[in-house]
Order: sequence, then C-alpha cells, then structure tokens
Amino acid sequence: MGRFTQAIGHVAAVKTVAKDAPVTSERIMPELAKASAPLPKSKPKPTKSNALSAEQKWFETKMQIHSRLLDEIDLASIEGMDDDEMRAVIAREVARIAKDDQMVLNKADITRLGNEVIDEMTGLGPLEPLLQDESIADILINGHEQVYIERGGELVVTPVRFADEPHLLRIINRIVSQVGRRVDESQPMCDARLLDGSRVNVAIAPIAVDGPLVSIRKFSKKPFTFDKLVEFGAMPQEVADFLKAACASRVTILISGGTGSGKTTLLNALSQSISHKERLITIEDAAELQLQQPHVARMETRPPNVEGKGEIRQRELVKNALRMRPDRVILGEVRGEEAFDMLQAMNTGHEGSMATLHANTPRDAITRLEQMVAMGDMKITPEAVAGQIASAIGIIIQATRMSDGQRKVISVAEITGMEGAVIQMQEIFKYVKLATDEDGTVIGEHRATGIRPKCLDHILTRGLKVDKDLFQPRVLGPRAVLPAGHEEEQ
Repeated sequence: MGRFTQAIGHVAAVKTVAKDAPVTSERIMPELAKASAPLPKSKPKPTKSNALSAEQKWFETKMQIHSRLLDEIDLASIEGMDDDEMRAVIAREVARIAKDDQMVLNKADITRLGNEVIDEMTGLGPLEPLLQDESIADILINGHEQVYIERGGELVVTPVRFADEPHLLRIINRIVSQVGRRVDESQPMCDARLLDGSRVNVAIAPIAVDGPLVSIRKFSKKPFTFDKLVEFGAMPQEVADFLKAACASRVTILISGGTGSGKTTLLNALSQSISHKERLITIEDAAELQLQQPHVARMETRPPNVEGKGEIRQRELVKNALRMRPDRVILGEVRGEEAFDMLQAMNTGHEGSMATLHANTPRDAITRLEQMVAMGDMKITPEAVAGQIASAIGIIIQATRMSDGQRKVISVAEITGMEGAVIQMQEIFKYVKLATDEDGTVIGEHRATGIRPKCLDHILTRGLKVDKDLFQPRVLGPRAVLPAGHEEEQ
C-alpha cells in the first residue's frame, strides 16, 4: 500500500476546516496581513495570544488546502512519483487552489504550504522539520500544544503545535502502525520506532492526564564511531583503543548508564571492532541498533494482541537466538528475567556478547543483574548467580550524562572473579570531576588507575596489539584547567 493510498484513510479526520470557509490574507500569516495593511505610526509589540492566533490561522489554512487536495487530486497518478516530482505537482496544485480562492501567497509561502501538506499526507506532520534537523537529539511532546527538543544537552521549547488532540493522536497512530503496534485505551503505552531507527515511547489517556505524551529519541543517520566519541570528549584515545581491542578479542562487555547517557551510541561504536566474518543476533524491545556488520539478524519483542495473547518477550527471543547459530548475541537492554538466559549464553560459547542496562555505577549494574535473575524465580542460590556473572562478564563500561549535557564514559571496570560470595572488580580507567564553571560546564579529566587489566593477556594472545603503557597511572589527554577561584571537587 503506497503512501498516498494510506493517506485516504485519514481524510475524514483531517477535514477540520469547512471547505467553503473564506480565506483571506489575515487568515494565513501575520506577515501577509502587514504587507497589505497601511503602516502603523508605532509598531505594536506582538502578544502571545496574537502569535498563537496567527499560528492557528496558518494551520487552518493548511488543513483546508490539504482537504481540497485529497478531494481533487488524482492520488493514483502520483503514486509512483519520486519525492521531487511529487513535491512539484503538489506545489502546482497549492498555487492553483490559492489562485482560485484569491489568496495572496508568494512563491515561498506556496513552497512552505506544499511541503507541510505533503508532511500531513505522508509523513508525521509538524514533527517532520524536527526529525530532519540533525542537531536535535530528543523530541518531547507534552500534549498537542507543547513540544520540547533537546539540542546540545539543553531542553528548549519550540513553536511547533498540533491543531488539536485528535490531530496528535493521528500522528501517533501513524507512527505505531508502521511497526505493527497499537495504542488505545486498553493499551495506553507503547514502544515503537521510526523508519530511521529512532526510538518512540507513547502514553495516552487514561494514564496521560493532560494529553498524549510522546518521547522520540533520535539517532544519527551516520552512527558515531570511536573517533567521533574521542573528538567530542566522551573518552580519551587510550580508552577507545583498549575498548576496541577488548571487543575485537571477544571480551564480553556490559554497558551501564542512565537514560540518555549514550549506551546505544557506545554499543554501535563497539560493533565496528567486530569481525565481518561473525554472525550477530540482536534482540531489542524496539529495534534501534545500527550495527555496522554485513551479517546481522535483528529480532524485536511483540506486545500482546487485543485479546491479551501473542506476547513474545525478550526471554523467548534469547532462547531462540541460541538456536540460530550466533557468534555473538547482543541485547539492546536487559530489564527482566532474560538476564539469566543472557548469562547462560555468555557462558556457553558466545563470548564477546554485549548488552546494556540501567545502573548508576558498575557495582550497581552487578546488583541489578542479580536482582533480575531473581525475578525469573529460578531455583538457584545467590552465590551461584554471582558465580555466573563473574564468569560471564569481562568488562563493565559506565556511561553518564553530565549536568551540562556532556556524555562521558566515567568508568571502565573489569570483573576479576569471586572472593567468597562477593564479585571482585577493579577499575582500569575513570573520569574525575574537578569543578563546575560559572556557566555550568563540568570540568574534569580521564585518568588511568595504574591497574593492568586481567584480560590483557587474552587480548595479546589473540594477536591484537595494545600498548602496555596505556595503563600507567596518569592523566589521559590534556590536563584540565580549573577556573580561577575554583577548588578541586572530589
């Protein structure tokens, strides 16, 4: 089914403005109204209500043209057109409708209207410009009248608005239906993804009190490499070299961190070090990993249907993945009883597997793993669980989003074994926060602890070259310069 054919199903809902309603220049844009009106003696300051009114008028005009286009244009004739040709046809139709209705529109206005109408028909409406902006990391929608974005680590409110709540719900349904999911009163929460891999979470009534809530975590079309992460200051070159060697030598790696700390970005970067001869199987709630190997088999969970049946959880997918001849199994996020099956896979010939989970420190990550295994009601003692973790996992990478929005690898720790019933760890690299500047910028530096990792011999026997001087106790990269009047914070 093509994009325009799908749009026909939304015609009735989109017709929010009467077809015969008169449209004047004042109904389109405040700039057009000012162009035809005499200049005032003193320029009044626009009020918030006037700005919202102008936005609403422009939106109503767009919806009216959208409605007429769906009525008058031959959708079948443009079904096979490429984007440029389709936009040219739509622009001509918009110009014709504007002329018929005696609208005062210049070429730029017609182009803008045409693009926005196409976004309403085939895309995600007002969200399309935000999705195309590569500088935006997150889009957060709090009801149809409030849209925030995260740019450069800071949240900023945008002028983007939806016509009303039904309009926002139509965009939400368009998103979730693309991946075979649904969201309604009986199932008001949903995880989905966009075609570019961006992650989407939706919550609607009755759990969303003030209107639908949508969180979109965007991912770069070009996945970050280790070189980019070093360039952005997420880690020094020495840490990147060690992690690349550890991944290539099939050391099992767990990435820990909070929401938005860059766990998925790190996982994608690590995948560059995996041999192209290996078969990878990824398991996620919503497929978002962008692994850079030719042999990747992707699987994602399935929610229950309307009758509450047919759910497929991560645990079933992990068990099934072991029957698919994987060299490595990669879990997008460990959050439940599948942790036990993951540990079993790592301990039964699938070294080099990787996973992410939410935790504040490497030690907390181990504790969470133990708790998640207990969630599966397995008849296994805590000591046996700890033994499984100690033998399965080699390195824990801790990622953190700093208060100023920077994303840093703040710890690289190695699990060295058991001492009694306690899992032993040693920190190889760490990030030390020294101070916070007046503008809120966090100042710190990465340091090597001086501990030689136990897995280094394993890495060297695999034929990989690692400079042993990497682990000498020192500051990695340039030493941080403290601002005047600041004392070091430990």
